[in-house]
Amino acid sequence: MREKLMHFMMGRYGTDTLNTHIMFFVLFLIVINIFVHSYVISLLSYALLILEIYRSFSKNIYKRYSENEAYMKMIAPISRTVTLYKKRLSDRDHRYYRCPQCHQLVRIPRGRGKVEVVCPKCHTHFDKRS
Repeated sequence: MREKLMHFMMGRYGTDTLNTHIMFFVLFLIVINIFVHSYVISLLSYALLILEIYRSFSKNIYKRYSENEAYMKMIAPISRTVTLYKKRLSDRDHRYYRCPQCHQLVRIPRGRGKVEVVCPKCHTHFDKRS
């Protein structure tokens, strides 16, 4: 049975980030629909589920790859912001400031009192507390 499934999936696209996000969005819509009982939400969740299955079993790998790349470019600013926020929360040894001139993110060590920060990008000097 496993070999048959592997043989069937050979040459097909499979899952990627876009498919995973579609799947979680469909699950979210299904949970919302349990409480709201909306025909539109139900129809939308079925349509997205069919789209996800179509993308997974598609043999046009280049087209699915380009769709995923476009999606990744679209969500890159959000992903970058979330990653940076997580990094700032977990890093207890440094403080993060933005340069007032060029808005470059500058990291300085904590616990040093009032320090003069030099931006590595535009070389602007500004004072901050660490």
